[in-house]
Amino acid sequence: MSRVGKQIISIPDKVTIKVGDDRSVQVKGPKGELGWTLPLGVKVNSDAKTINVTRDSDERKLRALHGTTQRLISNMLIGVSQGYTRNLEIHGVGFRAAVKGTHIDLQLGQSHDRLHPIPAGVKVTVTENTKIAIEGIDKQVVGQLAADIRAYYPPEPYKAKGVRYVGEQIRRKAGKSVK
Repeated sequence: MSRVGKQIISIPDKVTIKVGDDRSVQVKGPKGELGWTLPLGVKVNSDAKTINVTRDSDERKLRALHGTTQRLISNMLIGVSQGYTRNLEIHGVGFRAAVKGTHIDLQLGQSHDRLHPIPAGVKVTVTENTKIAIEGIDKQVVGQLAADIRAYYPPEPYKAKGVRYVGEQIRRKAGKSVK
């Protein structure tokens, strides 16, 4: 017996959504505009306050795409209405960061500075030379930039030096003991 899945999303105030004939979804809000193309077999219908995401059949692939579509549209709605923020902190003697034009300059105790480009639509601010705030409307871009910056010097378990997310717990290890 086949049942067709359906998920309903509510639309925040001051946000408009437009579903095109070419399977494109455009979401516009106070912070900006985002778009995405629907996969085949998944349909989106919207009225003034809700969005209905449905699929054509119960195939495994369509069930997965149905959930992914629902979550991506929900993330777009949150992004254009509230935005996303990721906070990083840098620990280590002489470790610091600075924004230089369209790049973030990371000094992480290596022989050279790391210059990482800042994507369009993302705002990066550095406070106290060690606290980095990444803000934007696209959850994937904000999260990827934070992960790329953290990957230059992930926190190590012995002295806990490196770049970490705010609130991230580092499991410490004991160093060598001399007898």
